[in-house]
Amino acid sequence: MRQERIDRAEVFVVGPEVERYTWAEGMTDQYMVNVILRLTAKSGLEGIAGAAMITSNGFDRSVGEALRGILPDLMGQTPAEREGLWHRMRNLGTPVMPQAQSLVDIALWDMTARHAGLPLYQLLGGARHKILSYASTPLLADSAAYIDYVAERQREGFKAVKFHCWCNPARDLPMCEAAAAHFAGSDMALMLDVEQRYDLMGALRVGRRIGELGFRWFEAPLVDTDVEGYRQLKRQTTVPIIAAGNTWLDLQQLEHAVRADFWSALRVDATICGGITPIRKIMGLAEANGMSVEVQCWGYTLTQAANLHVMLAYGNCTYFEQPVPYAAFEYGATNVIRTDKEGYVHAPDGPGLGIGIDWAAVKKATILQFEVTA
Repeated sequence: MRQERIDRAEVFVVGPEVERYTWAEGMTDQYMVNVILRLTAKSGLEGIAGAAMITSNGFDRSVGEALRGILPDLMGQTPAEREGLWHRMRNLGTPVMPQAQSLVDIALWDMTARHAGLPLYQLLGGARHKILSYASTPLLADSAAYIDYVAERQREGFKAVKFHCWCNPARDLPMCEAAAAHFAGSDMALMLDVEQRYDLMGALRVGRRIGELGFRWFEAPLVDTDVEGYRQLKRQTTVPIIAAGNTWLDLQQLEHAVRADFWSALRVDATICGGITPIRKIMGLAEANGMSVEVQCWGYTLTQAANLHVMLAYGNCTYFEQPVPYAAFEYGATNVIRTDKEGYVHAPDGPGLGIGIDWAAVKKATILQFEVTA
């Protein structure tokens, strides 16, 4: 592996025309790019990674542009020295956009696993071969629509559903009560995600009630930086509390959060927190403190795959987040990740991330493309 040297990097910022969704009252339809990085060594060995960037009013190119300042330093380097490369990227002057650093690190791990002929989760440790998933919904019209949607997912095999809703306690709580009543006695677990849009009083009122209703967790009730609010919420409710997972990214920050008892579990995304290299350490930090890491998977198939491999490599994660409806998140992938009839997802076949790319479809929807060579 040490003889492998990177001599080419290609960046594709892909903005496909797929169905768009919202996750809160007053939010416009969201545009989601898929930033794909392909690294190639002189031998022809490849490594691929993808990260989503979600914005209003148009596609965002910033992560792709951020890679311009990183990729020249990869030329001639070996993927066998991922730890050193990760620290070099982290210390390049002003902070690097975390998705850009994540893409490089994940592509290096994909390259390493391909060289070893192993699925990435087995290279990382291989704690299990499958994990339960939850359907992560878009915003729907009303309580009846949510009940119908959960029932449809249940027929497909899902054992859990997470609601993205209006993020308005006056509307969200009656919907949660109606859904809990409808599915009482079934094996359907319910979660609520309100996108960091409640104030403390609203969060306490909803949190107390959904705790009584047996919700599996309450996600992102407050902005992630409102640590005192989270401390109060965790102490005054019984429902498990987790953050959105896009703000507290560094190992040192999360160690402080664990000690200060802000959340019931940690939440991060390998494509946002810096890649596989740091998320491995975050998983260990949580395990050492008897906590799970409820990994975020919202994005296209490459984003889902990177996070799924982490979940399968370690034992302290409860569910895979399955974005639904499926089609909008599968553009450009020739094999995809879907929940089976028993409610599980499985690792893709093949070495590395195991995801095949339809490069013709990717190039057709590419809005920014460039390459760097040695």
